[in-house]
Amino acid sequence: MDLAVKDIRRHVGKFLATIAGVAMLLAIVLVMNGIYQGNIADGVWLIDNTATDLWVVERGRGGPINESSRMPADSYRSVAATPGVARASPLVLYTAQREIAGTSQQFTIVGYDVFGGLGGPGRIAQGRAIEAPHYEMVADRKLGLAPGDRVALATHDYTVVGVTEGAVDAAGNPLVYLSLPDAQEVQFQQDNRALEAARAANLKRLERAGYTAAQSERLAPLLSAGGDTINAVLVTLEPGADPSAVAAHVRDWLYFNVFTTGEERSLMLEGRLRRMSAVLGLFRGLLVVVSIVIIALIVYVLTIEKIKSIATLKLIGAPNRVIVRLIMEQSLALTLASFAVAYALREAIVPGFPRTLHFLASETAATFAVMLGGGVVASLMAIWHALRTPPQLALGG
Repeated sequence: MDLAVKDIRRHVGKFLATIAGVAMLLAIVLVMNGIYQGNIADGVWLIDNTATDLWVVERGRGGPINESSRMPADSYRSVAATPGVARASPLVLYTAQREIAGTSQQFTIVGYDVFGGLGGPGRIAQGRAIEAPHYEMVADRKLGLAPGDRVALATHDYTVVGVTEGAVDAAGNPLVYLSLPDAQEVQFQQDNRALEAARAANLKRLERAGYTAAQSERLAPLLSAGGDTINAVLVTLEPGADPSAVAAHVRDWLYFNVFTTGEERSLMLEGRLRRMSAVLGLFRGLLVVVSIVIIALIVYVLTIEKIKSIATLKLIGAPNRVIVRLIMEQSLALTLASFAVAYALREAIVPGFPRTLHFLASETAATFAVMLGGGVVASLMAIWHALRTPPQLALGG
């Protein structure tokens, strides 16, 4: 007779309620694993999915993803003339927030040369890439857009011609791809009243400097902020070209910072993502410890509730292995059933979760092993107490 199974059947309601409670806690642990890896996956997605060998950015900056970078718009021409460079393309990258599909949404705009340049969307799930020089866009599905939709940005309406899947920035915000001039216009477009106020301020400055009204009118446009800038230059190298030599040439002669894709990835992982990953890792570890402690307490309480039954078994001469098997089987059944339910809950949570969840099979297996080990340790604690129970307790002693 299997005493563990018989006891579970006798208290099936309590056992199922216990499984449900532990499973919800374990589901949080599994989801936290996905959040941790998803944070890293989002952080490096744009770096890994941009087909480039080198990232050329403003001198002294770690941009364009980790830090803002501003460069003259024609910088890519100088970079393209560098020995060993096969192609150099300008890139504009910045975060925006607009009302899209009826709600205010934050996203990152990527502006690139749509006629053969680098930095465009690599995988389009629906529709096509941008083919016109103006007023077309490719957006990620997270924005709730579909091909044919129109979106107002700055002073123009843009038609969605393509939709990507999973294209996000380091913060998990969806990407929107525009042609380079469109992205620059959206970035630097100012409200008419703001332009009038800035113009009036510039005229006053010129008049205070001693210029006549006519001279001030002619000079005022020169003081206006221009939008003729880019954030980075993407570079692909010629076959056999040495990336280190090309990067050194650009640094020494063009006075720009240069990073390989691996270096750009390291900047992200060791800079912007490091603290967030540390925080998520700490919470993940704490949840695992709390889960093991709760499982241990539950198994211990279940054992205490059966302490007179265990004493009766000892009184009638049952060997210790029967008691050990009873407690161990119940503990493992609780752990295995809770983990199975937690895994099902995790799969149900994934589709509607607002951030990217990325799961590694090895990490899930490690979590299972830790929980299983915790269940065994919990059993040992309960077994130690049960074996110390005197048989006289069954008689009320």
